Amino acid sequence: MGAPEAFTTTGMVGQFINGQIVPGAGGRRQPVFNPATGAVAREVLLAEAADVHAAVAAARAAFPKWADTPPIRRARVLFKFLELMNQHRDTLAAMITAEHGKVFTDALGEVTRGIEIIEFACGIPQLLKGDYTEQVSTAIDNWTLRQPLGVVAGVTPFNFPCMVPLWMFPVAIAAGNTFVLKPSPLDPSPSLLMADLLKQAGLPDGVFNVVQGDKVAVDALLEHPDVKAISFVGSTPVAHHIAQEAARHGKRVQALGGAKNHMVVMPDADLDQVVDALMGSAFGSAGERCMAISVGVLVGDVADKIVPRLVDRTKVLKVKNGMEPDAEMGPIVTAAARERISGMIDSGVRQGARLLVDGRGHAVPGHAQGFWLGGTLFDQVTPDMRIYQEEIFGPVLSCVRAPDFAAALDLVNAHAYGNGVACFTRDGHIAREFSRRVQVGMVGINVPIPVPMAWHGFGGWKASLFGDMHAYGEEGVRFYTKQKSIMQRWPESTPKGAEFVMPTAK
Repeated sequence: MGAPEAFTTTGMVGQFINGQIVPGAGGRRQPVFNPATGAVAREVLLAEAADVHAAVAAARAAFPKWADTPPIRRARVLFKFLELMNQHRDTLAAMITAEHGKVFTDALGEVTRGIEIIEFACGIPQLLKGDYTEQVSTAIDNWTLRQPLGVVAGVTPFNFPCMVPLWMFPVAIAAGNTFVLKPSPLDPSPSLLMADLLKQAGLPDGVFNVVQGDKVAVDALLEHPDVKAISFVGSTPVAHHIAQEAARHGKRVQALGGAKNHMVVMPDADLDQVVDALMGSAFGSAGERCMAISVGVLVGDVADKIVPRLVDRTKVLKVKNGMEPDAEMGPIVTAAARERISGMIDSGVRQGARLLVDGRGHAVPGHAQGFWLGGTLFDQVTPDMRIYQEEIFGPVLSCVRAPDFAAALDLVNAHAYGNGVACFTRDGHIAREFSRRVQVGMVGINVPIPVPMAWHGFGGWKASLFGDMHAYGEEGVRFYTKQKSIMQRWPESTPKGAEFVMPTAK
């Protein structure tokens, strides 16, 4: 497939089916922009249903042999893939910055977090071990084992074009499944480099496939009878739709949706740490993270101490090309996304929130056509406002004032989303009560972005997750496998005569 660097300069991004790059069945294509310059860098060829069917057919054909491959041998392929991913870490990060816009150091962090999932998946021989009970009934032994589902698929978002696919396919493949990935067409190049590295690692053709595309490809995956499970990360409306359609077609589903993450700041918190945490979590990756803190819940008199410092810091936020070493925030992924975020800022002003720092109109010298938006800060935001209720997915921080801890907790729990939350305090009792009582799936105590490590699993509550299982970790192993229970008795131990009752422990 050529040198990895070619993926950042090639004119076309195609499909990866059965071990080969192919253009696809149709002629539809979509531009891929460099958000920092606004220029079209390349084009992605959008898959048709026929391309999805070809990818699923390749995965189905590869499944029996791959599923029969001993787990330790599957793990050895992943160990080689892990080595290659570490060797190409900088290249992957540069691709992400070129197509997404996030700063290079943040892109490196994304790749690193994805690599940690591969490290976890390399332990699949241990993770697939079942349970065994001798003599569950007279002369009967019972054991359970976990077997792969078959062909599974992942539909992933633009904001983490490397990490989120890695939440899915290393665990799925290690468990013996074959995989079809449908990445975002906004930043598709990392998916093809990872496909190439898997091939170099010795993964058999057909075990991992990539179809680039849009709703056409997603619908084809949802409808295909050979796709046994769908993993999705994206907005809540789409997650809800995918969960419903997957269930209608009899597929297992995990659909991770949107977020409106709060940070509760108690009066006893370390204010220097709080300001740093709010800046990094609200404006890192231009707020285009499902774990971004977009609401600061300032308790008691702490608001008057925090807000002026946030104003000063937001005004000097270094917004520039993500490849520049001192960049703190890059551009928005597309012009359309920038306009949508600007519209949400307009809404906040109309509804009476105090706009303290306005990121609209931000310009970067030498990059006049880039998709720029500066950090934006609101105060006096109330729960009836759109900027409080809806996920903005941009560099907008809303400050809400609460009189006490109970009111702050009630505010968080009343929100429709329940993805991530943080509480900054020095009080152990407050920390314990918050952790126990908050209705959110991922909680940070003095940790602004509490993304669990590879072996713990990722997932929210309420409208942030549709399905029963979280992503990666042991939850991921359970999602990509089905349990089988086996009871065994040998003829020499079998009682004479017909048995009209179920086996019991008597």
